Amino acid sequence: MKSVTILGATGSIGTSTLDLIEREPENFEVLALTANCDVEKLAAAAIRTNARRAVVAEESCLADLRAALAGTGIETAGGAKALCEAAAMGADVTMAAIVGCAGLEPVLAAIGQGGTIILANKEPLVSAGDVILAAAAASGATLLPADSEHNAIFQCFDSARPHRVRRIILTASGGPFRDKSLAEMREMTLEQAVAHPNWSMGAKISVDSATLMNKGLELIEAARLFPVANDQLEIIVHRQSVIHSMVEYVDGSVLAQLGPPDMRTPIAYCLAWPDRMAAPMAPLDFVGIGRLDFEAPDPVRFPALRLARSALEAGGARPAILNAANEVAVAAFLERRIGFLEIAAIVEDTLNGYDPAAPDSLEAVLAVDAEARRLASERVKDCVI
Repeated sequence: MKSVTILGATGSIGTSTLDLIEREPENFEVLALTANCDVEKLAAAAIRTNARRAVVAEESCLADLRAALAGTGIETAGGAKALCEAAAMGADVTMAAIVGCAGLEPVLAAIGQGGTIILANKEPLVSAGDVILAAAAASGATLLPADSEHNAIFQCFDSARPHRVRRIILTASGGPFRDKSLAEMREMTLEQAVAHPNWSMGAKISVDSATLMNKGLELIEAARLFPVANDQLEIIVHRQSVIHSMVEYVDGSVLAQLGPPDMRTPIAYCLAWPDRMAAPMAPLDFVGIGRLDFEAPDPVRFPALRLARSALEAGGARPAILNAANEVAVAAFLERRIGFLEIAAIVEDTLNGYDPAAPDSLEAVLAVDAEARRLASERVKDCVI
């Protein structure tokens, strides 16, 4: 039996993870569940799974959590320190699904305990890749990618012979605005931006998918996870989201991982690794799918790809600045304070206006993150609609 901690248990990834482990209670036991402030959903999940501990990031929600779990014997805690303590409980498997860079310190706390860390939140690896990889090397922790694209690469990549890989091809659905002109995109609403054509996801990642920043962040994440040169990483648009990514070898062979657009598939792979477990998705209907289409992404309509590629090539603090500015801009869009096209513009302005030294520690990464957020917030004020 594997012990599991889920950091971000009430979000899209967290609920998908719970769905899988609750189907096999004989194989998984829950140590800790965390959430930002959704007390009702967190308490219900903790009771269903008989979790040892439930934690809310917002300390103001702790009293409500204690009341909801009174008499259950489930430990409760609140605040940032409590999140890290839950992450460090020594679970066999930790699902890291806290949205954004807020998940960085809990992820590092989990890595410090060794075990298997499932990375579903790409932002910490983008912002602090060197720090995370060094921590994993020191503790012996295993990092498994839950992003469908990186999970696909992980399954296809010959890690024993990386020199035989010619290129990694990340696939993108193109998002809800893939056929819209720039003029049309300027008028797109929040509701349209979060209506992804293929995937069911949270609001932040849905907006990132609409701008294609999600794919840009995944580009940087792939560079951290797999030993290839930056110019061996490519992105193509694949509308059906059936092929999740591909690895091409020097002999011309291309290995692709296919599956339904359902995050439970890569999550199940990670939970059971190195084995496999049953998942509730229907088999792929190849006849029903009928065709698979591919096209190049448009860097003019989707400048986030250019910004991410540039940040990857420059290295240093650039990926952390990119991520922080994007988080601020997306949050402003979700609050209807800026328009859709302003997201990438704010990110670019922040990158152009801030060029610190490369961070070499967690504290340095957090300092870069904080300053980039401050600058991006100032730019949001300048373009509020």
